[in-house]
This record gives sequence, C-alpha cells and structure tokens, in this order.
Amino acid sequence: MFEYKIDDEISLQLIEPSDAFPLLSLINESRPYLRQWLPWVDSMQSISDYDELIPEWRSQYYNNQGFQAIIRYYDEIAGMVGFHGINWGNKSTSIGYWIGEPFQGKGIMTRAVHGCLIYAFETLKLHRVEIRCGVDNHKSRAIPLRLGFTEEGICRDGEYLYDHYHDLVIYGMLQHEWKKTPFKEWII
Repeated sequence: MFEYKIDDEISLQLIEPSDAFPLLSLINESRPYLRQWLPWVDSMQSISDYDELIPEWRSQYYNNQGFQAIIRYYDEIAGMVGFHGINWGNKSTSIGYWIGEPFQGKGIMTRAVHGCLIYAFETLKLHRVEIRCGVDNHKSRAIPLRLGFTEEGICRDGEYLYDHYHDLVIYGMLQHEWKKTPFKEWII
C-alpha cells in the first residue's frame, strides 16, 4: 500500500474501499463549498459512486501513472490530492486537490502539495509539474504561489462548472526551479 508521510500531522494514502464512506461524508459536509470550484461534486452522491473510481485510482498508482491519495490529518480524512496522470514522454504531470471546509486554514493542502512535488521531482524525476485553478478561487491559487510556481497564463473558459464555463489560471514549475525554491526548507 502507498503511504507517504508528510509530517507529524499529515500523510497521503492510496485510497481503500473502506475510505469511501468517510470521504463521501466529508464531501456531503462541504458540498456547497466544494461545488463552487469542482465539476464532479454533484456526481458523488453515494458510496456506490466510488465502486469504479477506487479501483481506477489504485490502478493509476500500480501502472506508474502517479496517484490519487486521501489526505489524513491526525488520521482523519481531510481531502484528496494527486496527479492527473503522467506524460512520461515529456516527464510532466499536473496536480489536482481539494480539501474539506472544516480543514481550511491549517496549511494542510500546501504541505500535501509540497509532498507531491517532492515525489514528482525527487522520486519520479519529472521535469514539469502544472496546477490549474479557477481564476477567482483565491485560496486554491495561493498554494502554487506559496510553493514558488510561476503563473503562466489564463486558459479562457477552461472548465465547465455545472451551468457555466470559468477561466483557469495555469501555474507551472520546472525541476531546476524546484531545486532553487526557498519554500522547500520552510515547509518541512
């Protein structure tokens, strides 16, 4: 089983079928908040909605395409973070993440994404990592900025969100930039 310890408070774990209920409970608790930015929230209504997803996410890890992990904060599920697959030809990936509303403001997601960067650049030896965030999602945008990503541009109408399109900001980090970022020491 994949488990990646970030620090004394946070670890990333490959999702297990037994995680479906607490994950869905967290989504239900945070549904109005999450729905503002994530197009998949309405499709997650019951534990059975995870029946196909969990094996797919686990297969992603076992096929060396990155991972989708639950974030455990003091052993409680706080959200998810992971790679949207890996383009091995270009040695690149993108990171997606979400956190339950009760866990906001504790630095959990910044530390979790930082852990993903360590894994991407130091373990997988990737060249490029990208993050896309809604232009108006300032909390989400703060994470790549805090970690030293470069804002690369706007993808106009980049995502359909229930009844409208919204613009996405694209952030990128290259491996040689990772080696120079002062945030590595700050976050650990």
